[in-house]
Order: sequence, then structure tokens, then C-alpha cells
Amino acid sequence: MESLRFPVGRLDMDAPVSEADHQRLIDEIASTPVNLRKAVSGLSADQMATPYREGGWTVSQLVHHVPESHMQAFSRCKFALTEEKPIIKPYDEAKWSETPDVASTRPEVSLTLLDALQERWVNLLRGLSAEQMQRAYFHPDHGRLITIERMLAMYAWHGRHHVAHVTKLRERNGW
Repeated sequence: MESLRFPVGRLDMDAPVSEADHQRLIDEIASTPVNLRKAVSGLSADQMATPYREGGWTVSQLVHHVPESHMQAFSRCKFALTEEKPIIKPYDEAKWSETPDVASTRPEVSLTLLDALQERWVNLLRGLSAEQMQRAYFHPDHGRLITIERMLAMYAWHGRHHVAHVTKLRERNGW
């Protein structure tokens, strides 16, 4: 069950991130839209409605979740850059996955949203200095400051994590 839930392993919130890692992590974030689009390419409506694991989200819910989560990250980045250690508002991802728009919006809409969002976010990230990468926000659920540099590692992992949910489901089901 652990490998189904965390197909690329769990996120290590304390793993070291250095300035030398920035470009690679930004590139990973930039590749998320292409990788997610490729992972869901050719899936039928029934396949898109399949949970990636028992009790997990459907592929369609994952497709809608990724841009929602990355929108939060983009906004948190902007807050960290423009305010002094702002306290961000967490959100309930599970409840967001059940709102009416998730069921009624074509996955292509969220894939397109992710394309546009990632272009903006990656342009922002690539323009940051090493000093700006150390700007931070306070996350109440984690009870700690999170630097933009740390966010790079978190969201590079996040993209790989959800793409792997889909690719591993495809492998298991022979799709």
C-alpha cells in the first residue's frame, strides 16, 4: 500500500537543498505539465474515473488537483517575496477534490491551466536571486517557515509523485 500511495517515496521535508540544486528542481517543476499530459494521454473516460489506488483519488481528480496545488504554491511564492514571513492559509485538498467543478470540468481544462500556470511560476523562479530563494512563509499545518528554496524540492517531488500515480496505475492495469 505504501508504494501505491507514495510511488516515488515520501517527501523528506528536511532533505538538504542547495543553490546548486535550484536549476534542476526548477526544470523538474517545469516538466510537470508535459509529464502529466503524457501520463494521461489516450485514457478513456472510464480509465480517467479509476482511482490510482483503493481509497485514492481518480486520475481525473489528480489532474485537477495538480494545478490547484501549484496555484497555491505560486501564490505562496509571491507572498513570500512581497511580505515578511507571511502566514499562509492551508486548504483541505480532499474537500477541494470533491467540489462540483472537479466532476464537471474536462481534464483538458486543468491540463491547460497547469501549462499556463507553470510557465508563469517557472519564469518567476528562474528570475530569483539566491537571496530571494531564502524568503519564506509560515505554514501553520507544518508549524514552520518554508523557504522558496524548500518549495522547489517540495513541488518537484509533488509533480513526480502524482505523475507516478498515473503511470504506475497504467502499468498495473496494462493500459
